[in-house]
Amino acid sequence: MTRKVSAFSLPLIAMMLVASFVGQVQAQSFMTRHVREVTLSGQAASLGRLPAAQLLRLVVTLPLRHQPELESFLEELYDPSSPSYRHFLTVEEFSARFGPGQEDYDAVIHFAEANGLTVVGTSRNRLNVDLMGSVANIEKAFHVTLGLYQHPVENRTFYGPDREPTADLSVPLWHVTGLDNYSIPRPLVRHIADARPKSNATTGSGPGAAFLGSDMRAAYYGGSLTGSGQSLGLLEYYGTDLVDLNTYYSNVGQTNNVPVTLLSTDGTSTSCVYPSCDDTEQTLDMTQALGMAPGMSSLVMYVGSSDAAIFNAMATASPLNAQLSSSWTWTPADPGTDNPYFQEFAAQGQNLFQAAGDSGAWTSSSSIYPADDAFLTSVGGTDLTTQSAGGPWASETAWVDGGGGISPDSYAIPSWQTATASGCSACSKTLRNGPDVSANANFTFYVCADQSGCTSNNYGGTSFAAPMWAGYLALVNQQAVANGQPTLGFINPSLYTIGLGSSYTTDFHDITSGSNGYSATTGYDLATGWGSPNGSGLLNALAGSGSSQGFSLSASPSSVTVAQGNSGNITITSTVTGGFAGAVSLSASGQPSGVTVTFNPTSITGAGSSTMTMAVGSTVATGTYNITVTGTSGSTTETTKVSLTVTSGTATNFTISASPTSLSITRGSSGNSTITTTISGGFNSAIGLSASGQGSRVTVRFSPSSIPAPGAGNSTMTVTVNRRASTGTRTITITGTGGGVTHATKVTLTIH
Repeated sequence: MTRKVSAFSLPLIAMMLVASFVGQVQAQSFMTRHVREVTLSGQAASLGRLPAAQLLRLVVTLPLRHQPELESFLEELYDPSSPSYRHFLTVEEFSARFGPGQEDYDAVIHFAEANGLTVVGTSRNRLNVDLMGSVANIEKAFHVTLGLYQHPVENRTFYGPDREPTADLSVPLWHVTGLDNYSIPRPLVRHIADARPKSNATTGSGPGAAFLGSDMRAAYYGGSLTGSGQSLGLLEYYGTDLVDLNTYYSNVGQTNNVPVTLLSTDGTSTSCVYPSCDDTEQTLDMTQALGMAPGMSSLVMYVGSSDAAIFNAMATASPLNAQLSSSWTWTPADPGTDNPYFQEFAAQGQNLFQAAGDSGAWTSSSSIYPADDAFLTSVGGTDLTTQSAGGPWASETAWVDGGGGISPDSYAIPSWQTATASGCSACSKTLRNGPDVSANANFTFYVCADQSGCTSNNYGGTSFAAPMWAGYLALVNQQAVANGQPTLGFINPSLYTIGLGSSYTTDFHDITSGSNGYSATTGYDLATGWGSPNGSGLLNALAGSGSSQGFSLSASPSSVTVAQGNSGNITITSTVTGGFAGAVSLSASGQPSGVTVTFNPTSITGAGSSTMTMAVGSTVATGTYNITVTGTSGSTTETTKVSLTVTSGTATNFTISASPTSLSITRGSSGNSTITTTISGGFNSAIGLSASGQGSRVTVRFSPSSIPAPGAGNSTMTVTVNRRASTGTRTITITGTGGGVTHATKVTLTIH
C-alpha cells in the first residue's frame, strides 16, 4: 500500500534523519579545556545542579585551518626582508585562507538547531556561532552536567561543567564559551585606598595638579600628529554613560572632536548608570586614548559579556581598528582559548595593547590573562614626572604595583623576544616575558565617572597605560600612511628590534630605577619592559620620519667558509625607510681571482632579499677575503661587508641521519631522536646543528648542540611540544654545518 506524506510531515522526517545521523557520529572533543581544576579536585564544593530550564548564552568557536601555513605566513608578514612584509589580509581574505570552511560552519549550526539550541548570531569569518538554550538542551548537546559550586576564593557560587564537553559532530571544534562563570572579568583600574603607594602628583595640568590625557600626549609625544584617519577599539565588559566623558572635557576646558560609538557585540547593554553599574574603567579608557590621539576618525567601544564575542567583533569590524586596547582581566580554563582571534588580529594588521596588571611582579599564580599572551603588546606601569603642568617628560621610575615577570600561563617565548631574553638575567629563556612597554600608571590622574563628580589623584593602574599606548600607535600609523606605507600591525617584532638597536635611548625612555618586585635596569627589564615612548624618536623609528627615503643593506650570515671547488650562499637584505620603493642593483668587489659572485635576483625592489652565491674555483688560495656588497639605486649607494674563508678542496665530507625519522608527541610532552654524523675524506671540523620547520610552540634542542671535531658522533635531539601547540603533522629539517659543508636530514613530527 502506498501512503502519502504530507508537507507538514517533512520537517519531522528531516529532524528524525538528522537525529539518526547525529547518533551515528562519534562524539567530537574540543581542542581546548573547559573544566576548572577546582572542580576536578573537589576544592569547589558541589551544591547541586543548575535548573534545567535556565537559559544560557554560549559561543561555539571553530578552529582556524592550516595552522602551520598560518604560522609561516605570520612570520613572513612581520619579517622586513620578506616580500610579504606588512601585506595584511582583509577579513574576507583571512576567512578564505585560514577560517573554518563553510560546510563545517553550517554543520555546527545544524547540530545546534537539532539539539534544541537557538542560533542568535553568526560571524563573517565563520569562527563564532552564538547560541541560546536551556541548561537541559545544553547538557544533552555537549554531554555534560552543569553543576553549581561554592567558589573556593570568592564569596559566591559559580556554575560549570563536570567534564570536558563533546559534540556529535565530525567537524573540528575549538571552544565553547559560556559553560561556566568561574572567572568574572574585572577592570584593572585601582583606587588609591586599595593600594600601597601614595600619589605624588605635582605636575599635571588638571584640577589638583592631576594628569590629564593631554598631559600624557605632551610628555610622551609633543608633536603635531593627532591620529587623523585612524580608528581605535576598546574592549569593555560593561557600557558607559557618555555624560561622564562630556563632564571630563567640560571641567578641564577641552573639547572632544572624535566620534564615539558604543557597540554591543552580543546584546549586552551599552548603558551604564551608577549605582547599578560603574563606568570608571570605561571612561578613563576613552580619556587616555583620546588625550593621546585627539584627531582620530573614530573610537569604538566594543561592549560584550564574553571574550569570544568582543574579540571576534573586533576581528570582523568594518572598518577594522588598527589599534585595540584592553584594561580588563579574567582567567579562562584554557589560556589558549582566544588565540584564533589574536592570530587574526596579527594577520589583518591589528595590534592589541593589554594592561599588565596592578599587583606587582607576576608569580606562577598571578591572574593577569591575557597580558602574557604572545600575540599582544603587554603594557606595564611607571611613575611619571613632567617638567611643568602640561609640559614635557622630566623623569620616570618603575611603578611599584606595575605588572611584569615570567608568563604565569606558561606561554612559550616568542621568536622576537629570544635575543632580548638572552641578555636579561631575570628573564626566562623559554617562557614569554612581560611587559613589553610601559607608561604612567601611578595615582596621578583626573577621573570623572559614575555621574557623581570627578576626582584628582585617586585612581591609577596599567588601565591608564594601555589605552595611552593605543593612542600613541594611532599617531604612528597616521605617519606611516602619510609616508605611503601600510599601518604597522603587530608591533612587538619591531619594538624588540628597536630596543636592541643603537638608537634605543633616543626612541624609548629607558627606565632604570624603581621596582615592582623586579628591578628596573638598563635596557629591557621585567618591571617596565623597554620603557615609555620617547617623543617622536620612537614614532619615527616605527613609521619612518617621512623626511627622507632610503635603504640599508645587511648580510646573514656575515661570514662563510667554502672549500676549494665548492660554493657558499649568503642572504643580502634591503631594509627601507621613509617609504623607499626603488630598485637596488647589487654588485660585489674585493673577491680574489677565481671566485665568482652572483646574485639572485640581481636587484631588490624596496624591502626584500637576494641570495648571494660565491663559487670558489679549485685553484683559489686558501685564506680569508673581505668582499664588499654594494647596492645602488639612482644616486644612492649603500654597502655591507662579507667575509669569505677559503679552505683546502680535499674531498672531505660528512653525512647526517636521524633515528627515528618520525616522532609522535602529545601536546605537553616531548620526544627524542638521535642525530648521527659520519665523516669521510679526512673531514676534520666541528659540526653545528640547527632545526627549522617545527613551527611555533615547539622547541627543539640538541645535546650536544654541536658535534666536536673531527665531526663523527651523535647528538640527542629533544622535541618539546607546548600544551597549546596545534595538532597535525610537521616536517623538521635538521641541518649540520661544518668545514664549509652543509647537509640536512628530516624528521616527521606528528602532534596529538
